[in-house]
Amino acid sequence: MENLLGLMRVRIHRGINLAIRDVTTSDPYVVVRMGKQKLKTRVVKKNLNPEWNEELTLSITEPILPINLHVYDKDIFSLDDKMGDAEIDIHPFIDAVRKRYKNIPSGTIISKIKPSRQNCFSEESSIVWENDQVVQNVFIRLRNVERGEIELQLQWIDIPGSKDQEQAERIRKGKDQVS
Repeated sequence: MENLLGLMRVRIHRGINLAIRDVTTSDPYVVVRMGKQKLKTRVVKKNLNPEWNEELTLSITEPILPINLHVYDKDIFSLDDKMGDAEIDIHPFIDAVRKRYKNIPSGTIISKIKPSRQNCFSEESSIVWENDQVVQNVFIRLRNVERGEIELQLQWIDIPGSKDQEQAERIRKGKDQVS
C-alpha cells in the first residue's frame, strides 16, 4: 500500500446511558468503519452502560477518511436494532501525528477540539503526547438516537516504511522542506 500512513488503534472503552432496544435493556456492540474497513466489538448482554475495553486497529491511508461508529442491539430472531451512530474527523489527529514531536514531556497537550454542531464530541477532547505517542481521548455523543455516548481513545502506531515515515526521514536528512 503506497498510500499507507500508519495504523490507528481505536480503543472502545465503554458505552454510557445507551438506548433501550429490548424490553428494559439492550445487548450492544459497536461497529467501526473507515472506507472498506469494518471492525466490531463483542456483544455485551443486557447492559446500557457496557464496558468493552477492546482495541481495534485501522489502516490509515490517503485520502484520509472519517471513522464511522455504529452501535447496534444484538437480536437473535430479527435484524439487529440501531442504537445510534457517530462520525469522527481524524484530520486534526493526523495533523498532530505529522508534526513528529520529539523530546517533549509526556502529557503535553498538542491541541484541543471543542464540541460543536460539526462534530459528535460531547465534551472537549485533547490530542496529547503521551509515552512517546500521539493519543486522543474522546467522548462521542451518538446521533439518530434518543440518548447515548461512547468513550474511546485514538492512538497512532507508526509503521517503518510507511509514506509518513519516509517523509519524516527525508526531512531529518534535509532532503525535504517542512510545509
